[in-house]
Amino acid sequence: MIDRLNTIARRVPTWVVYIVGLLPIPWLLFQAQTGGLGAEPIKALEKELGLLALQLLIAGLAITPARRYLRLNLIKFRRALGLLAFIYVSLHLLVWLVLDVGILSQIWADILKRPYITIGMAGFACLVPLAATSNNFSIRKLGGTWRKLHRLTYLAAILAGVHFIWLVKGFQIEPLLYMAAILALLVLRLPKRR
Repeated sequence: MIDRLNTIARRVPTWVVYIVGLLPIPWLLFQAQTGGLGAEPIKALEKELGLLALQLLIAGLAITPARRYLRLNLIKFRRALGLLAFIYVSLHLLVWLVLDVGILSQIWADILKRPYITIGMAGFACLVPLAATSNNFSIRKLGGTWRKLHRLTYLAAILAGVHFIWLVKGFQIEPLLYMAAILALLVLRLPKRR
């Protein structure tokens, strides 16, 4: 079964992942325009974009453990998942900046005053150099440093999980499940002891 899945994965071009990964954007915009996102469409859009970014980060983290423990090789899709995660994080941030807050002085006040926003911005800052160097030229130019730089993914994922936990009001299980998935995948990525 795994060999069959690996064969199928080898045949699927990477651009398919980008197209499928971007499909939620027009759907969410349509929902926002037609009242499908409820009474607070901006907040709902912000949340959906953030959740998609978090899910894509987790999917990217799952690729190495899937190869190591299940022999499922999806490594060629990891860059696409990372870039899609960055796109959704950027859209999440853009909706917050432009549609939710809108006032520059208020944006800085929120970043400094609200810990969940500070953590979210730190996570976004971790992803910027990763997105900027997710190309063949940077991989060649940076050599071994590229791998070290891209370990920022782990920090970005943890910060995203904390951002979600601190964002919700009261005790909710959903953000804790996301954080548990992130931590479990990071543990599975640890080098095996000899």
